[in-house]
Amino acid sequence: VQLVESGGGMVQPGGSLRLSCVASGFPFSGNSMSWYRQAPGKERDLVAYISSYGRTTNYADSVKGRFTISRDNAKKTVFLQMNSLKPEDTAVYYCSVRRSATMYWGQGTQVTVSS
Repeated sequence: VQLVESGGGMVQPGGSLRLSCVASGFPFSGNSMSWYRQAPGKERDLVAYISSYGRTTNYADSVKGRFTISRDNAKKTVFLQMNSLKPEDTAVYYCSVRRSATMYWGQGTQVTVSS
């Protein structure tokens, strides 16, 4: 299993970023996917979830209405569109998949929201 995130960076409050995660090494279309984030000194928290064919999505309360998770099964890619970014969204964002009892993670991509 390999997950490779991209799209992070520095943005001003109110700005937008789109994260991407390209997956390989497992049957992507048959697996739900998630985005997590971890701020310095804090635990890694679930941000968004999408079911295997995208029919079901769930979001952390803190990002509802601002973030959108989506996927392209043909490209084996999951996205996180982040709008109206706030300084408290600053964190390393991780793509993840659970296979059997194992949670797999990407290397993470840094998102910094600052003026």
